Amino acid sequence: MGTRETIRTAVRDVVPPPGLTRALAVQAMVYAVGSGLFHAGSAVFFTRALGLSAAQVGLGLSVAAGVSLLGTVPLGGLTDRYGPQRVWLVGLVLNAALFATYPFVGGFAGFLAVVVALAAVDAASGVARQVYSINALPPAERVTAMAYQRSSLNVGFGLGAVISGLVLAVDTITAYRGMVWFISTVFLVTALFVRRLPRLPEVARPAEPMSRLAVLRDRPFMAVSLLSGLLTAHGVLYLTVMPLWILTHTDAPKTVIAGLVLLNTVLIVLLQVRVSRGADTAAGAARASRRGGLLVALSCLVLPISGATRGLLTVVVLVAAALLLILAELIESAGSWGLTATLPPAGQRGAYVGAFELGTQVQYLIAPAGLTALGVTTGGWGWLPTAAIFVLVAVAIVPAVAWAQRTPRLGTEAPEPDMTPVP
Repeated sequence: MGTRETIRTAVRDVVPPPGLTRALAVQAMVYAVGSGLFHAGSAVFFTRALGLSAAQVGLGLSVAAGVSLLGTVPLGGLTDRYGPQRVWLVGLVLNAALFATYPFVGGFAGFLAVVVALAAVDAASGVARQVYSINALPPAERVTAMAYQRSSLNVGFGLGAVISGLVLAVDTITAYRGMVWFISTVFLVTALFVRRLPRLPEVARPAEPMSRLAVLRDRPFMAVSLLSGLLTAHGVLYLTVMPLWILTHTDAPKTVIAGLVLLNTVLIVLLQVRVSRGADTAAGAARASRRGGLLVALSCLVLPISGATRGLLTVVVLVAAALLLILAELIESAGSWGLTATLPPAGQRGAYVGAFELGTQVQYLIAPAGLTALGVTTGGWGWLPTAAIFVLVAVAIVPAVAWAQRTPRLGTEAPEPDMTPVP
């Protein structure tokens, strides 16, 4: 393959094709500018602009995480009832309104009310966004479209982080207030993008709709949800555990951490679409999830070597471990998209996608403390059982998906409709 063809292929893997796939990717990038800006600057905003203590911020965010965990399934059911585009659009408008109120928050009670409301809105609109992408595209294009969206999200996150650096450099109350109002405006612009997306015909629902929590009784599906959710702990390893390991157990300079974060962002933008091929069926998605889990396990065996090396060799080992984790993230993400696109029934996608997110929520509850304790506080030997855990989860997910495929979903199965968008 010549240089020109290589460049063309690389561009195709980054720039989505015209049509709905590109429209979804563009809105994802716009949304991510606001989201990335807030993630990068929120801690300083909460403490400097709102005058909250670190303990109050942590408590509020923990309560919000609990609301998100408990609300994911019932709020996901709103998508089945009212349609994904409507729920998504309303969620973005509510997000904008809630962010606009942040500068007027007085004390911990007001802060708690806003973050809890945002958690509930995000739980509902996040499910709606996924269901729209699934319903709007043919089965063969769904995973690829989600890969383009994730690539675009990382571009947006990067732009948001750059803007946050400017806000932090100015470091005034006015700048922080302007930051959240800018984010509110970004969400309103995203809502305009979503409003202009093609309308979809309604999906036929079962004659006797399930209760919103009935999906929790679908044991094969919930097993897949838990296993897939546990595999997403690669994010905690990369963004939390690995930096702590670098700081406490290696002689690498602190700047390596920022370099590895940048490496992660760049490779996701460049490689996510290419790596996602083959995950558009349940079996292919299961295999991708297994490969991702095994790569996480391998990175857990490579990373602790950096604790025994010195100088440039330490950096080389850290980069090698990081590359394994990034590849694992790329492959596992494609696997999870394939599972959400193929396993839920058409008439109950909101409830089932919400239930699928429960596995990730459980991971968020246990992985930060658990993986830090195993990987960092043990001094190094804990990486062996950590790797073993990921191997077990990776090996288990393929038969779990096969079990779910053999088992009918709860409720009357609605056939996959012709989801040709309505202009």
